[in-house]
Amino acid sequence: MFNKILVAVDDSESSQAVLAQAILLAKTHQSTLMLLHVLVPTDDVYPGNPYVGTPASVMEIYLDRWQKREQDGMAMLRALVAEVTAAGVPCESTQNMGDPGKSICALASSWTADLVVVGRRGVSGLNEFFLGSVSSYVLHHAPCHVLTIQRGVPIPIDSVAEKMATANS
Repeated sequence: MFNKILVAVDDSESSQAVLAQAILLAKTHQSTLMLLHVLVPTDDVYPGNPYVGTPASVMEIYLDRWQKREQDGMAMLRALVAEVTAAGVPCESTQNMGDPGKSICALASSWTADLVVVGRRGVSGLNEFFLGSVSSYVLHHAPCHVLTIQRGVPIPIDSVAEKMATANS
């Protein structure tokens, strides 16, 4: 039984599949969802030359972009919480800053999640070796079960719901 399900979301298209699966599971198990969005300081908003001597104007641009990113993330979370709540599932949300894999595992531990639902973008080979994979990190370090939703692989939600309903009968 999954009472507390942690759902890692971002602004990608695959997050919708992750959220849809999490809502289905939450309805089936009468669970509470926690939506987590992690801001990564070195993403695309980071200034290209972050060394000593970086002009103040560059850092001001970076700070403006960072604040916008924080606001956009919170707006996204509010919209997703409204969607989940409208589906009849209790939901909380939080936005953290840092390494996504470590943030997901830390929250899973402190919130005592029974399940983490995370998307997988398909990073593999040398890219995974050098850049790492959030889903791989979570799979190996989470203190609970992990459900990984593969990007681009359709989830037959209706058939999953039917199987789960049959299993619960």
